[in-house]
Amino acid sequence: MSEFNIFTTYLLNFIAISAVLAVDPDTLQDLCVADTSSGVKLNGFACKESANVTAEDFFFAGLANPGKVNNSVGSLVTGANVEKIPGLNTLGVSLARIDYEAGGLNPPHTHPRATEVIFVLEGELDVGFITTANKLISKTVKKGEIFVFPKALVHFQKNNGDKVASVISAFNSQLPGTQSLAVTLFTASPPVPDNVLTKAFQIGTKEVEKIKSKLAPKKT
Repeated sequence: MSEFNIFTTYLLNFIAISAVLAVDPDTLQDLCVADTSSGVKLNGFACKESANVTAEDFFFAGLANPGKVNNSVGSLVTGANVEKIPGLNTLGVSLARIDYEAGGLNPPHTHPRATEVIFVLEGELDVGFITTANKLISKTVKKGEIFVFPKALVHFQKNNGDKVASVISAFNSQLPGTQSLAVTLFTASPPVPDNVLTKAFQIGTKEVEKIKSKLAPKKT
């Protein structure tokens, strides 16, 4: 066997072993309720003292009823992640509820740390995601149906009916993160330079400023 073939064999074996090992390890305790007041920085939250753990650390009633939609896009996401349920810490799962007005949109966004599965509670939605080859995968989903958005790919949901709609979303992350493309690019702090946005979107400075003004948080 040539030196090149030997090297290739070792390299492939190394990649295979690395792929097997590159997963989250099993938890080493029954639970690790998040201590959000801790100053310790790690991949997740530090554990609360077990003596201080209660049933409330594993409970959340916030998805039982529709959220009040009060924004220009006509949708509201209510998260049930580790920030709301400390007991989810280290468990790698979370939920959310999304409510849509008639015609409401959950704008194009990504979850950098999770795949998402939606289950339609009410209504009918046009949903889709875009692959890195720029292909749109889309479908209309109705009450009782499920659709999957692969991890980190840009996706959206649009209520195509004249009545309210809602879904329950499940994630394989305790805190999946969300980056809404428009908000991320046009309301970042410090701001993305206008000359970057004008060149990327092939629009003028006036259009950039108009978009920024529409997306800016409302003053209370």
